[in-house]
Amino acid sequence: MKAIETIRWDDDTNSIILIDQTRLPISYRMVRCRTVDRLIAAIRRLEVRGAPALGVAGAYGVALAARAVREKDFHRYLEQVETASLAVAHARPTAVNLSWGVQRVLSRVYKSGSIAEAHHLSLKEAEQIALEDVRACHAIGDHGSALIEDGSTVLTHCNAGALACREWGTALGIIRSAIESGKDVRVIACETRPLLQGARLTAWELKRDNIGVTVIPDSAAAHLMRNGEIDCVVVGADRVCHDAVFNKVGTYMHAICARAHSLPFYVAAPFSTFDPVHSGSEIVIEERDRDEVAFYGGHATVPEGVPVRNPAFDATPLELISAIVTESGVFQPPLDWDFIAQTRRVI
Repeated sequence: MKAIETIRWDDDTNSIILIDQTRLPISYRMVRCRTVDRLIAAIRRLEVRGAPALGVAGAYGVALAARAVREKDFHRYLEQVETASLAVAHARPTAVNLSWGVQRVLSRVYKSGSIAEAHHLSLKEAEQIALEDVRACHAIGDHGSALIEDGSTVLTHCNAGALACREWGTALGIIRSAIESGKDVRVIACETRPLLQGARLTAWELKRDNIGVTVIPDSAAAHLMRNGEIDCVVVGADRVCHDAVFNKVGTYMHAICARAHSLPFYVAAPFSTFDPVHSGSEIVIEERDRDEVAFYGGHATVPEGVPVRNPAFDATPLELISAIVTESGVFQPPLDWDFIAQTRRVI
């Protein structure tokens, strides 16, 4: 399988290059972020999305800020880099990886003794985060593939593939690793309304890798479970808290349906996605623009003046989750948060 490189740093121009995911599957286009404002726009527009990819974007964003600030006084320079970096961290509120990546690189900038050293350390740490993401996803794939039986049909929701990470993917990484190990695995991808990340992105990735995939309306999942056409559910995560997993809205519905039909429900997430501090009730769920629901293909689908709710994520209680697959192995709730917090600090 040919790797997809979702996001990278370009040394020649000191800029971030990423796949514009809003254009898939119609066209494959790379965009270049030369400024922090352009990166923030890319994050908010979902040109780059997916928790691990946002962690890498946040990390590179600090390196970008470190080079964009022109202040000569080192103390004021650090203040301005921090301000720009925190603007990146706050571009989207729910996925924890974004702020995690920013804070990790910022901590290296704070330890620098000069502007030149800040340039060097910020990019070095950002590249390390990107490398760790690749390794983590492959490890998740190796651990998770053991959960997938030969001949399985796997339901997935949204996109937790290479496009949501640096490459390989979390949920789709498990599927890729299972297939590489010789197993016959087929995928059912929920279209994932309203922006169709499953139909547009997951199906594009899997077709590119010659992995069998069928797209269904989100509301058809329970029907297929009842008919015995799904063997397990594998999804990614945007934040794993003490009592819940946050992922693309609709995940909770699939977890309830999986429990009702006695199907395993697996979450694939690196430790960078874990939040050892907060409970689910403390997390802000991003509410996105009305037009994402009220228009489709430029045509109105909701009468003018009718309100729309458009939460981007929902929270699935841990008791509905069979196991969480990480780079360090497979964990069944309840989770050992002391171990998780320690591991998260050292990576």
